[in-house]
Amino acid sequence: MFQELLPASIFAGLLVFVRVGAALLLLPGYSAPYVPARLRLLLGLMIALVVTPVVAPILPAMPESATALALIILGETLIGLFFGTIGRLFLASLTTAGMFIAYSSAMANALTNDPSAAQQGSIAGSFLTAAAVMLIFALDLHHLMLMAVVDSYRLFTPGQVPPIGDFADMITRIVAETFLLSFQIASPFILVALIFVLGLGLLGRLVPQMQVFFVAMPLQIIIGLAVLAVTLPAALRWFVGAFENAFVPFVAL
Repeated sequence: MFQELLPASIFAGLLVFVRVGAALLLLPGYSAPYVPARLRLLLGLMIALVVTPVVAPILPAMPESATALALIILGETLIGLFFGTIGRLFLASLTTAGMFIAYSSAMANALTNDPSAAQQGSIAGSFLTAAAVMLIFALDLHHLMLMAVVDSYRLFTPGQVPPIGDFADMITRIVAETFLLSFQIASPFILVALIFVLGLGLLGRLVPQMQVFFVAMPLQIIIGLAVLAVTLPAALRWFVGAFENAFVPFVAL
Protein backbone atom coordinates (compact mmCIF):
# COMPACT_ATOMS: atom_id res chain seq x y z
CA MET A 1 0.00 0.00 0.00
CA PHE A 2 2.81 2.42 0.87
CA GLN A 3 4.47 1.68 -2.46
CA GLU A 4 1.36 2.98 -4.22
CA LEU A 5 0.96 6.10 -2.09
CA LEU A 6 4.65 6.93 -1.73
CA PRO A 7 7.02 5.94 -4.57
CA ALA A 8 10.49 4.75 -3.59
CA SER A 9 12.24 7.82 -5.03
CA ILE A 10 10.02 10.21 -3.07
CA PHE A 11 10.44 8.09 0.07
CA ALA A 12 14.25 8.33 -0.23
CA GLY A 13 14.11 12.09 -0.69
CA LEU A 14 11.74 12.39 2.26
CA LEU A 15 14.17 10.59 4.59
CA VAL A 16 17.06 12.82 3.56
CA PHE A 17 14.91 15.94 3.87
CA VAL A 18 13.82 14.97 7.38
CA ARG A 19 17.40 14.71 8.64
CA VAL A 20 18.62 17.83 6.85
CA GLY A 21 15.50 19.85 7.67
CA ALA A 22 15.68 18.96 11.36
CA ALA A 23 19.29 20.14 11.45
CA LEU A 24 18.43 23.42 9.70
CA LEU A 25 15.86 24.13 12.41
CA LEU A 26 18.66 24.66 14.96
CA LEU A 27 21.95 25.27 13.12
CA PRO A 28 23.33 28.80 13.67
CA GLY A 29 22.51 31.22 10.89
CA TYR A 30 20.05 28.94 9.13
CA SER A 31 17.65 28.83 12.08
CA ALA A 32 17.68 32.57 12.82
CA PRO A 33 14.21 34.17 13.05
CA TYR A 34 15.15 36.70 10.38
CA VAL A 35 15.63 33.88 7.86
CA PRO A 36 12.26 33.29 6.11
CA ALA A 37 10.80 29.86 6.76
CA ARG A 38 10.14 29.37 3.05
CA LEU A 39 13.81 30.02 2.27
CA ARG A 40 14.87 27.50 4.91
CA LEU A 41 12.40 24.97 3.50
CA LEU A 42 13.67 25.56 -0.05
CA LEU A 43 17.27 25.13 1.08
CA GLY A 44 16.42 21.85 2.80
CA LEU A 45 14.65 20.57 -0.32
CA MET A 46 17.57 21.53 -2.57
CA ILE A 47 20.10 19.82 -0.29
CA ALA A 48 17.91 16.72 -0.15
CA LEU A 49 17.63 16.72 -3.94
CA VAL A 50 21.42 16.76 -4.30
CA VAL A 51 22.22 14.31 -1.49
CA THR A 52 19.56 11.67 -2.16
CA PRO A 53 21.25 10.05 -5.20
CA VAL A 54 24.53 9.82 -3.26
CA VAL A 55 23.12 8.12 -0.16
CA ALA A 56 20.40 6.13 -1.95
CA PRO A 57 22.28 2.79 -1.71
CA ILE A 58 22.28 2.88 2.11
CA LEU A 59 18.71 4.08 2.58
CA PRO A 60 16.24 1.49 3.91
CA ALA A 61 13.51 -0.02 1.81
CA MET A 62 9.93 1.13 2.00
CA PRO A 63 8.43 -0.12 5.29
CA GLU A 64 5.33 -2.25 5.26
CA SER A 65 3.52 -0.50 8.11
CA ALA A 66 2.81 3.04 9.21
CA THR A 67 4.44 2.37 12.58
CA ALA A 68 7.73 1.37 10.98
CA LEU A 69 7.64 4.45 8.77
CA ALA A 70 7.00 6.70 11.78
CA LEU A 71 9.91 5.13 13.68
CA ILE A 72 12.29 5.67 10.76
CA ILE A 73 11.24 9.31 10.42
CA LEU A 74 11.58 9.79 14.17
CA GLY A 75 15.11 8.40 14.09
CA GLU A 76 16.12 10.69 11.22
CA THR A 77 14.62 13.65 13.04
CA LEU A 78 16.60 12.89 16.20
CA ILE A 79 19.85 12.70 14.22
CA GLY A 80 19.19 16.03 12.53
CA LEU A 81 18.25 17.68 15.81
CA PHE A 82 21.44 16.29 17.36
CA PHE A 83 23.62 18.18 14.88
CA GLY A 84 21.51 21.31 15.18
CA THR A 85 21.76 21.20 18.97
CA ILE A 86 25.56 21.10 18.80
CA GLY A 87 25.67 24.35 16.85
CA ARG A 88 22.97 25.96 18.98
CA LEU A 89 24.83 25.15 22.22
CA PHE A 90 27.99 26.83 20.96
CA LEU A 91 26.04 29.92 19.96
CA ALA A 92 24.34 29.95 23.36
CA SER A 93 27.78 30.01 25.01
CA LEU A 94 28.25 33.53 23.64
CA THR A 95 24.98 34.62 25.25
CA THR A 96 26.25 33.27 28.56
CA ALA A 97 29.61 34.96 28.06
CA GLY A 98 27.77 38.19 27.26
CA MET A 99 25.92 38.05 30.57
CA PHE A 100 29.21 37.47 32.42
CA ILE A 101 30.65 40.49 30.63
CA ALA A 102 27.54 42.59 31.31
CA TYR A 103 27.60 41.85 35.04
CA SER A 104 31.33 42.59 35.17
CA SER A 105 30.95 45.87 33.24
CA ALA A 106 27.86 47.34 34.96
CA MET A 107 25.76 46.84 31.83
CA ALA A 108 23.52 44.03 33.07
CA ASN A 109 20.43 46.26 33.07
CA ALA A 110 20.96 47.40 29.47
CA LEU A 111 19.08 44.71 27.55
CA THR A 112 18.55 44.59 23.82
CA ASN A 113 16.85 42.28 21.35
CA ASP A 114 19.02 39.37 20.29
CA PRO A 115 17.96 38.51 16.71
CA SER A 116 19.67 35.11 16.77
CA ALA A 117 17.97 33.95 19.97
CA ALA A 118 14.71 35.86 19.33
CA GLN A 119 14.70 37.16 22.91
CA GLN A 120 16.15 39.91 25.03
CA GLY A 121 19.77 39.64 26.07
CA SER A 122 22.72 41.67 27.14
CA ILE A 123 24.31 44.12 24.72
CA ALA A 124 27.61 42.24 24.88
CA GLY A 125 25.94 38.89 24.24
CA SER A 126 23.97 40.19 21.26
CA PHE A 127 27.11 41.74 19.80
CA LEU A 128 29.18 38.57 20.27
CA THR A 129 26.43 36.40 18.78
CA ALA A 130 26.05 38.62 15.71
CA ALA A 131 29.82 38.72 15.22
CA ALA A 132 30.07 34.93 15.59
CA VAL A 133 27.33 34.28 13.01
CA MET A 134 29.07 36.64 10.61
CA LEU A 135 32.38 34.80 11.08
CA ILE A 136 30.71 31.40 10.64
CA PHE A 137 29.56 32.41 7.16
CA ALA A 138 32.68 34.43 6.31
CA LEU A 139 34.96 31.46 7.15
CA ASP A 140 32.70 28.91 5.35
CA LEU A 141 31.90 27.10 8.59
CA HIS A 142 28.30 26.93 7.43
CA HIS A 143 29.59 24.54 4.76
CA LEU A 144 31.27 22.51 7.49
CA MET A 145 27.98 22.16 9.35
CA LEU A 146 26.17 20.92 6.23
CA MET A 147 29.05 18.57 5.39
CA ALA A 148 28.81 17.08 8.88
CA VAL A 149 25.08 16.45 8.43
CA VAL A 150 25.59 14.86 5.00
CA ASP A 151 28.60 12.78 6.07
CA SER A 152 26.63 11.56 9.09
CA TYR A 153 25.09 8.91 6.83
CA ARG A 154 28.32 6.92 7.07
CA LEU A 155 28.06 6.96 10.88
CA PHE A 156 24.31 6.72 11.48
CA THR A 157 22.68 4.41 8.97
CA PRO A 158 19.07 5.36 8.19
CA GLY A 159 16.53 2.85 9.42
CA GLN A 160 18.58 1.79 12.44
CA VAL A 161 17.96 2.93 15.99
CA PRO A 162 20.04 6.07 16.69
CA PRO A 163 22.60 5.75 19.51
CA ILE A 164 20.57 7.75 22.02
CA GLY A 165 23.03 7.06 24.83
CA ASP A 166 25.98 8.32 22.80
CA PHE A 167 23.97 11.38 21.78
CA ALA A 168 23.18 12.15 25.42
CA ASP A 169 26.80 11.69 26.48
CA MET A 170 28.09 13.99 23.75
CA ILE A 171 25.47 16.67 24.38
CA THR A 172 26.37 16.59 28.08
CA ARG A 173 30.05 16.96 27.24
CA ILE A 174 29.34 19.83 24.84
CA VAL A 175 27.21 21.62 27.45
CA ALA A 176 30.16 21.49 29.85
CA GLU A 177 32.57 22.53 27.11
CA THR A 178 30.46 25.48 25.99
CA PHE A 179 30.01 26.71 29.57
CA LEU A 180 33.77 26.54 30.04
CA LEU A 181 34.18 28.38 26.73
CA SER A 182 31.85 31.16 27.87
CA PHE A 183 33.77 31.51 31.13
CA GLN A 184 37.09 31.61 29.28
CA ILE A 185 35.83 34.36 26.96
CA ALA A 186 34.59 36.40 29.91
CA SER A 187 37.55 35.67 32.22
CA PRO A 188 39.46 38.92 31.39
CA PHE A 189 36.38 40.94 32.32
CA ILE A 190 35.87 39.01 35.56
CA LEU A 191 39.50 39.53 36.54
CA VAL A 192 39.46 43.25 35.72
CA ALA A 193 36.14 43.68 37.56
CA LEU A 194 37.54 41.91 40.63
CA ILE A 195 40.58 44.18 40.72
CA PHE A 196 38.38 47.23 40.11
CA VAL A 197 35.96 46.37 42.92
CA LEU A 198 38.80 45.67 45.35
CA GLY A 199 40.30 49.04 44.45
CA LEU A 200 36.97 50.77 45.01
CA GLY A 201 36.57 49.07 48.36
CA LEU A 202 39.99 50.26 49.42
CA LEU A 203 39.24 53.76 48.12
CA GLY A 204 35.95 53.83 50.00
CA ARG A 205 37.73 53.03 53.24
CA LEU A 206 40.42 55.62 52.65
CA VAL A 207 38.03 58.37 51.50
CA PRO A 208 34.64 57.75 53.16
CA GLN A 209 33.24 61.05 51.86
CA MET A 210 33.54 59.97 48.21
CA GLN A 211 30.38 58.78 46.49
CA VAL A 212 31.92 55.58 45.20
CA PHE A 213 28.79 54.37 43.40
CA PHE A 214 28.48 57.44 41.15
CA VAL A 215 32.17 57.35 40.34
CA ALA A 216 32.38 53.61 39.81
CA MET A 217 29.57 52.94 37.33
CA PRO A 218 30.67 55.12 34.39
CA LEU A 219 34.28 54.20 35.00
CA GLN A 220 33.44 50.50 35.09
CA ILE A 221 31.54 50.78 31.78
CA ILE A 222 34.47 52.54 30.13
CA ILE A 223 36.93 49.93 31.40
CA GLY A 224 34.62 47.12 30.23
CA LEU A 225 34.40 48.56 26.73
CA ALA A 226 38.17 48.98 26.62
CA VAL A 227 38.72 45.36 27.66
CA LEU A 228 36.18 44.24 25.04
CA ALA A 229 38.04 46.14 22.32
CA VAL A 230 41.32 44.48 23.31
CA THR A 231 40.07 40.91 23.83
CA LEU A 232 37.42 40.66 21.06
CA PRO A 233 39.70 39.21 18.34
CA ALA A 234 41.06 36.54 20.69
CA ALA A 235 37.58 35.70 22.00
CA LEU A 236 36.12 35.22 18.53
CA ARG A 237 39.15 33.22 17.43
CA TRP A 238 38.72 30.99 20.48
CA PHE A 239 35.05 30.48 19.68
CA VAL A 240 35.64 29.72 15.99
CA GLY A 241 38.29 27.12 16.86
CA ALA A 242 36.02 25.34 19.36
CA PHE A 243 33.05 25.50 16.96
CA GLU A 244 35.06 24.00 14.12
CA ASN A 245 36.47 21.21 16.31
CA ALA A 246 32.94 20.18 17.29
CA PHE A 247 31.95 19.37 13.69
CA VAL A 248 35.22 18.17 12.18
CA PRO A 249 34.96 14.62 13.67
CA PHE A 250 31.76 14.02 11.68
CA VAL A 251 33.24 15.09 8.33
CA ALA A 252 34.82 12.51 6.06
CA LEU A 253 38.31 13.80 5.26
